[in-house]
Amino acid sequence: MVENTFVMIKPDGVRRKLIGEVIKRFEMKGLDIKEMRMQVLSREEAEKLYEMHKGKDFFEKLISYTISGPVVLMKLEGEEAVMNSRIIVGETHPENRHAGSIRGDFSLFLTENVVHASSSKEDAKRELSLFFD
Repeated sequence: MVENTFVMIKPDGVRRKLIGEVIKRFEMKGLDIKEMRMQVLSREEAEKLYEMHKGKDFFEKLISYTISGPVVLMKLEGEEAVMNSRIIVGETHPENRHAGSIRGDFSLFLTENVVHASSSKEDAKRELSLFFD
């Protein structure tokens, strides 16, 4: 089933010049970039994106990091885009990361993990609505 999903290259991915490599991995999996732009998120935008983590001990660190520099926002389309994007991105926690995934190959820390991808169809719809019409 063709669907859309949201992916964001985080400030460390931009700072480390990994934009092309990240995009290449999604394109190699057959996902198409429908919309894309670079911007620095406002605190309000970052808090809306990560609202599910509000109240958790890492929330403020996550928000501060997310607004620390430019990010690349992408609307991707393709077969089972949400699931395929999650596979490409890899696990959040370092001990579960595998070589071949973006996070497995490039992440240095738990929070600074290069990329965010919607975790479900519902999250994709909500996250896309925050940044794209």
